[in-house]
Amino acid sequence: MSALNMKPTQRFQFPDWYINSYLLSSNAERQRNTSHQVRQETCVLRNETNNQTTWDEYDNQTRLSEHIDSVDRWKEMLDKSLTDMDAEIDAITQMKEAAERALQAKNLPLDVAIECLTLRESRRDIDMVKDYVEEELHKEVEVIDSAKEALQRKIREVFEQLCLLQEARQQLNSDHRSKMEALEIDRVCLSLNVHSPNISLKVNPTCIPNGSCTIQQWDDYSHYNKDRAEAERKASADLREATALTIAETNNELEAQREATEFAFRKRRREIERSLSELKWQEKTTSEESAELQASIRRLENDLHTKMQNLKLAHTRLEIRTYRPNMEMCRDQVQYGLTDEVHQLEATIAALKQKLAQAQSTLDALHKHRARIQADIACKSNSLLLDNKCIDIRRKLTIPAEKFVPEVDTFNRTTNRCLAPLKNLQLDLV
Repeated sequence: MSALNMKPTQRFQFPDWYINSYLLSSNAERQRNTSHQVRQETCVLRNETNNQTTWDEYDNQTRLSEHIDSVDRWKEMLDKSLTDMDAEIDAITQMKEAAERALQAKNLPLDVAIECLTLRESRRDIDMVKDYVEEELHKEVEVIDSAKEALQRKIREVFEQLCLLQEARQQLNSDHRSKMEALEIDRVCLSLNVHSPNISLKVNPTCIPNGSCTIQQWDDYSHYNKDRAEAERKASADLREATALTIAETNNELEAQREATEFAFRKRRREIERSLSELKWQEKTTSEESAELQASIRRLENDLHTKMQNLKLAHTRLEIRTYRPNMEMCRDQVQYGLTDEVHQLEATIAALKQKLAQAQSTLDALHKHRARIQADIACKSNSLLLDNKCIDIRRKLTIPAEKFVPEVDTFNRTTNRCLAPLKNLQLDLV
């Protein structure tokens, strides 16, 4: 029997076989335990990370919502501030226009006052007096100049305040636009989720952008804009009240001065009319007295002529009686009577001539004084015409321009009220 050929391989001992089996089993169990532990830790980690991620996302969603609410509140406040600012800008712009209209309206009273002063420079002689009308007109010019200065000052202040309001509004508007953009961005962020198609990884997303500020700085900035806008609105409202008060005060002062000036004009016109009436009466009585004196002079001249004829008669009788012959040339009663008559007539003629000279001198004085009265009447009439012209011009201050119809003939520079007195005056002078 032939021997069995065995493969020449390594032979293990039976304990090695058991040990090998044991090691495999124990290693497998250890690996399973390790795997189980890893699975448990993985599950825990997954749960923890999922919870953390979920809570982080929820917290950030909440923070986004809260920030959106905060920005939205600020936007509403800025909206209200902008609305109030626009209303205040419109109000102060209207007040500025009202002040400019009030300033423009002062040009007419100033022109009228200067025109009245210029017209009254045409007064003549003694009527060129510095009366209370001239004083009131100069005072009116001063009041108008003072009112224009006050209004110009207020207009300048309103313009400066309007610039400050525009600047504050521009800052508010800029902040409001930023809030609108921030709201849109945050709402887009709030609408995103893990299933959104436009999400992706970014390069260095946690870097701090340039120009970033803290939440306190952000809040303080909006507070500053809002507070500044409120302060400027309050200052603007106070300035509007002050401007309205200035307009009212200047209008009242000018109205009071206008009434005072027109009262002075009326008073002065009454004085001139009274003086003119008195002068006309004096001129009339002087003319009458002149006529009576002229009649008396004519009677004196007639009497003087008669007395001269009587004297000639007496002289002739005495001359003829010198031709009596011889003893008939006696100084009889006729001679004495004729002589006395001549002496009496010569004394009478001398007295009549003296009285005639005195009457003619008096008549010349009456004529000269009547001429002075007539010259003064002409001056007073001219002054009355000028003051009536001024009063008519000043009607522009109380009558609308479209309804103003001058009572003055611009060609003859006379008023209808004065035409009749002038005609009467001309007739009197003739």
